[in-house]
Amino acid sequence: MASQKQMEVVTKGTGFRRRPKTTTYTPGTCELLRVMMKESKLTNIQQRHIMDIMKRGDALPLQCSPTSSQRVLPSKQIASPIYLPPILAARPHLRPANMCQANGAYSREQFKPQATRDLEKEKQRLQNIFATGKDLEERKRKAPPARQKAPAPELDRFEELVKEIQERKEFLADMEALGQGKQYRGIILALAHCCDSSSDIDHRRSEELRKGLATT
Repeated sequence: MASQKQMEVVTKGTGFRRRPKTTTYTPGTCELLRVMMKESKLTNIQQRHIMDIMKRGDALPLQCSPTSSQRVLPSKQIASPIYLPPILAARPHLRPANMCQANGAYSREQFKPQATRDLEKEKQRLQNIFATGKDLEERKRKAPPARQKAPAPELDRFEELVKEIQERKEFLADMEALGQGKQYRGIILALAHCCDSSSDIDHRRSEELRKGLATT
C-alpha cells in the first residue's frame, strides 16, 4: 500500500514528460513549400530555418522570424511638419461675409442707359421692308458713289450736214452706175438744200464743200 501511494504521489507531483508527435512531410509537400518560399522572396536564412523544421518533423511556424539585417534597420526619423504661410497654404481661408460686403463684393453694377434709336425711323424702315422686301437704309449705305459722266461733246451741225451730203452723194453714184439715176433726182435737190443750209451756218466751209462736190 505504501508503494502504491508513493507512485501516485510521484505521478501527481512531477508526472512524465511526453515527447511531442513528429510530422512527416511528403516530397510533394516539401517541393511545394520550396516553390512558395521562392515566390514569397524569403531570404536564404529564412528558407534554411523552415527546411530544418521540416527535417525535424516539427510544425511549421505561423510567422517567419525576421533576419538579422531586418532587425538592425535604423528607425526612421519622423519629419517635422512644415507650416506654410496663409498665402502659400493649399486651401485659402474663407473671408467672412462682413469683410466681403465691405470690399464691395455684393454691390451691383449700376445700369447705364445707352443711346436709343429713333422710333420714327425704325417704323419707316420696317414699313419699307414689309412693302418692298428690301432695306432701303441698308442699300443707301452700301450704294457706291455715282460716277460723274463726262459731258457729251456738242454736235457740230455743219459736220452733220457734210455727213448727210456725203452719204447721199455716194448713194447717187451707185444708182447712176445701175442706170437708175433719174429715179432719184429728188436727192439731188436735197443735196442743194443741204448746201444752202450749210452756207447759213458757216459760209467759208460751205464754199469749200461746194468746191469739193464740184470736183467730184
